[in-house]
Amino acid sequence: MTTTETRAGRREWIGLAVLVLPMLLVSMDITILYFAIPSIAADLRPSGPQQLWMMDIYGFVLAGLLITMGGLGDRIGRRRLLIAGTVLFGLGSVACAFASSPELLIAGRALQGVGGATLAPSTLGLIRNMFHDDKQRRVAITVWSIVLSAGAGLGPVVSGLLLSAFSWGSIFLVNIPVMVVLLVLAPILVPEYRAPSLGRFDALSAVLSLGAMLAIIWGVKESAVSGLEATPVAAIALGLALGVLFVRRQSTMADPMIELSLFRNRGFGASITIALVCLFGMVGFGIFTTQFLMQVLKMSAIEAAMWTLASPVVVAVVAPLAAKLAQRTRPAYIIASGFTVAALGFLLITQVSTARNLPLIISATVLIGVGIAVVMSIVTDMVMATTPAERASGVSALLQTAQELGGALGIAILGSVGAGVYTATMVKTAPSGLTTDQAVAARQTLGAAQEVAANLPQGKGEQLVHTAQEAFVAGMRPAAIVAALVVLAAAAAAVGFLRHIENTATTALEEVDAEDAKELVAA
Repeated sequence: MTTTETRAGRREWIGLAVLVLPMLLVSMDITILYFAIPSIAADLRPSGPQQLWMMDIYGFVLAGLLITMGGLGDRIGRRRLLIAGTVLFGLGSVACAFASSPELLIAGRALQGVGGATLAPSTLGLIRNMFHDDKQRRVAITVWSIVLSAGAGLGPVVSGLLLSAFSWGSIFLVNIPVMVVLLVLAPILVPEYRAPSLGRFDALSAVLSLGAMLAIIWGVKESAVSGLEATPVAAIALGLALGVLFVRRQSTMADPMIELSLFRNRGFGASITIALVCLFGMVGFGIFTTQFLMQVLKMSAIEAAMWTLASPVVVAVVAPLAAKLAQRTRPAYIIASGFTVAALGFLLITQVSTARNLPLIISATVLIGVGIAVVMSIVTDMVMATTPAERASGVSALLQTAQELGGALGIAILGSVGAGVYTATMVKTAPSGLTTDQAVAARQTLGAAQEVAANLPQGKGEQLVHTAQEAFVAGMRPAAIVAALVVLAAAAAAVGFLRHIENTATTALEEVDAEDAKELVAA
């Protein structure tokens, strides 16, 4: 229902601008270390495992605590949790910026992860309560989704620009002004919401969900590096067991952290799964794109980052222009269309070679980004529209947890496909005359092959690099085909499970009317 009383005004739109700023930083910080690691390594001299933990601990903690923080926000107040998370994220950023040892930097990144886990569900839950009008809510969620997806692309660019002028600590200190703005404006512009009917926070549920997510995501990511060895498989099994215990506990509680009855709505469960598939393809294939630009096309880090901005820029332009389609078409068919566009992008990658490269790879990433962004915007609105207001933070946390898990699965599965083909190709095509150690190293990764080549005579080294680049591209192709098949299967499933949902109830990309547009621009 749309009434004058329920429509958001300028205050809410300015509040939206305040809420999306921290989400930009949360997503940026997932990728902001990509270019800073060499400088950090030269200064702090971390070991190999410590360097990996610097990269991974933020995402691990963020994913592990999302469900816990979502449930906590519904109970103690979403704005209160948002402000607490802002303080934690700011303190973590300062700790990282002035870290004098690898251990302190890892601890600071973990604290950032705790803060990030509070910010993500709080912001989306607050948006659900600030925008009661269906049309305005869909616009607000579209803006939130665009900012979230843009942040990951901006991270490497911001990192590269800051490192060209300042020390590596600057990539963390850039967060502080935004955190200060949020602390000042959120109490003024963002209304508090706390579910009045929910019971006490259940610490055991929090422990089970944290243990399940940390074990599963660590196991999945580790299996992408070391294969299906005993340790990562055991971690995944442990995580699944803890997950089963978590679900059983929720089913017996009067006020569970996750309301399992929501899954009786076929559209809700399908939407959560679709969110997982979105990040499976986009994040899973992102590792190939970055390596192709830097190790095949020989771009500098900042050049590669600038080219990867093409996708979020086009997404920001195209997503709001999907209005006419959203007004006239049921969500299932828009989701299927978005996945089809993404599949075309993945299939375009199968035509990439070391000779035909930049236009194809950039066009492919734009198609993938646009297709996935359209799907995610609609799915996010569908999930939030079917969620009771008192459960909004918890459900938004569940949605974002599915995305984190999808990204981890994408890296593991698509990365394993590409690595397997790379190794098999190098076994057949690597130049002769390499020592056993050199041959074994060159078969592992493209980067390792380039390191081996640097110690060979020029002609043989160039031959090895060319062979490794061809093998890497050969591995990209089947990985792209797998990704295309997965998103096409999701497109078919969306039509099968969601076609009964009317566009009047849950579309996500509608045209903003003149009044909404005026308020949004003013904000």
